[in-house]
Amino acid sequence: MNITLKANPIFKEPDESRCRYVVMRGSAGSGKSADTAQHYILRLMKDPGRNLLCVRKSDVTNRDSTFAELQGALFRIFEDNYEKYWHINTSNMILECKSNHNQVIFRGVNDNKQREKLKSITFKRGKLTDVWIEEATELTQDDFEIIDDRLRGRLPEGQFYQIRMTFNPVSSSHWIKKQFFDRADPDVFTHHSTYLDNHFIDPAYHRRMERRKEVDPEGYRIYGLGEWGTTGGLILTNYIIEEFDRSPARFDYMVNAQDFGYNHYNCVGEVGFCDGELYLCRELYINEKDTDEIIQLAEGMFNKRLTMYCDSAEPDRIRMWQKAGYRAVPVKKEPGSVHAQVDYLKQHRIHIHPSCKGAIREIQQWRWRKDEQSGEYLDEPVPFQDDAMAMLRYSIEQERKGKVKLKTFQF
Repeated sequence: MNITLKANPIFKEPDESRCRYVVMRGSAGSGKSADTAQHYILRLMKDPGRNLLCVRKSDVTNRDSTFAELQGALFRIFEDNYEKYWHINTSNMILECKSNHNQVIFRGVNDNKQREKLKSITFKRGKLTDVWIEEATELTQDDFEIIDDRLRGRLPEGQFYQIRMTFNPVSSSHWIKKQFFDRADPDVFTHHSTYLDNHFIDPAYHRRMERRKEVDPEGYRIYGLGEWGTTGGLILTNYIIEEFDRSPARFDYMVNAQDFGYNHYNCVGEVGFCDGELYLCRELYINEKDTDEIIQLAEGMFNKRLTMYCDSAEPDRIRMWQKAGYRAVPVKKEPGSVHAQVDYLKQHRIHIHPSCKGAIREIQQWRWRKDEQSGEYLDEPVPFQDDAMAMLRYSIEQERKGKVKLKTFQF
């Protein structure tokens, strides 16, 4: 079978490496995840006895990341003929190569129960030989050691074990940098890529990154150039990404909140409050949709009986949400209100459900603006990719102003 592929030349070396650890840092849009998915589809078809485990910190986030990337690779390579070569079990998230029965499975390491499940992994044929850890900076070093320990035992001649990690290098103090980039190790192959290396990037994305270079130079270093970032200037560090019980009864009260957008993201969030802590339960994070389209997408996701705090600069949109049955109200913008909202968020622990990918991406990069001449951070957030953060700011309106909380839920 002859296959013609589109591939970025920069990934030729990591794709050919047989090192145990292939560690790939890169900017957003570099193509590293798409290449990794394509690489594994071809490797599993070529080499009998190989099986792949895809890992995210939370297992549920695999569906919209690693699983989606691998399916996308199948569709690109084989188009409508993919079923001749691969079986896709969508409900259980299992991929199987029909010619040799090599498989791909998906797991998380978010808690002890998920970590224990790693110890009982078995395959129809062969052993676990390959691991792809996507968004590897989400994992702790203990998580990684548990995964690494699964790759052991004698393999047939010509076979080898390999773990590939893909990530944006968020912090220079991260254990991944210390373990794999700051010390020489013959078992480690490190790689760096940026969106400028991606021959298939669309012009609009390129313009977006050029804009970021101007408005958010520090963020551009990480997400545009794939360089190691620092924690300096981050606005919020008091958050945890974890799965939690999202049932209304466990909260003191709940609200909806929304920051409007079209070209930038429109973010709707459901937030619960319990014992002074904030829980972001779910989000609708989407752009280039009209308000009526977003209302349709929100149907069934959000409880209409909850107060929805919205950006007061968009009264027409607020009325549209009200007509759709939501208790949408404007957040009054007063002098100093943004800083008061930020101060509140900084003083209360924030729990973010792993499904809220927009908020997770934004909170990890939300920074104070830096004076390029003095090097000092200004008391002003960088106005870039802050739509979910604006939604969070609006959500605390009732809490911040000490209004009476009524634990009443009607569904």
